[in-house]
Amino acid sequence: MKREWRKEEKEFYLPKGKPQIVQVPSFIFVSISGAGNPNGEEFGRNVEALYAFSYGLRMSHKMPDPPEGYYEYTVYPLEGVWNLAHPEKKKGAVDKDDLIYRLMIRQPDFFTEELFTLIRERAAKKKDLAELNRLEIWREEEGRCVQILHKGSFDSEPESFAKMQEFCQEQFLVRHSMQHREIYLSDSRKVSEDKLKTVLRFKID
Repeated sequence: MKREWRKEEKEFYLPKGKPQIVQVPSFIFVSISGAGNPNGEEFGRNVEALYAFSYGLRMSHKMPDPPEGYYEYTVYPLEGVWNLAHPEKKKGAVDKDDLIYRLMIRQPDFFTEELFTLIRERAAKKKDLAELNRLEIWREEEGRCVQILHKGSFDSEPESFAKMQEFCQEQFLVRHSMQHREIYLSDSRKVSEDKLKTVLRFKID
């Protein structure tokens, strides 16, 4: 049976449109780090490298020697962990050129370091993409977090963050840091801004 995160892991990827607490366990990702405006070419190439790898692993059952324990699954959504390079300078609206980020896509349970090397090499033969060499394995346990489903443009995210902050105050929760995670449930190249769906999440102490 095909494993689909939209059906089997709704608590992590399909929250409601109001803040809620979630306990996020340890997951394994393939990731790439970067800096600067997400509307730039570098950001696009980083995303392309992650998807090239992830779909390469998804199709690895067609290799002469398929991965041990392989099962059919839906590729997980793109995620981004965002922070400011110079938080002490923040005044008013965020300067997108001052952003630092780590992009990632979660990988299935049968993923191994050996597969990482193999799939990355196979992807590099199909795509002339230097960013593939910057991919790395990333394991993370977010732990206790507050999250919300944001609908609309990325520029309107502060409205949802304000709801999350108000929820934290009401529940006597403390945000761990200004770093936050975004999980992109929509393809911004194909969906209009008003219909974009993004999970917003940050850690709490």
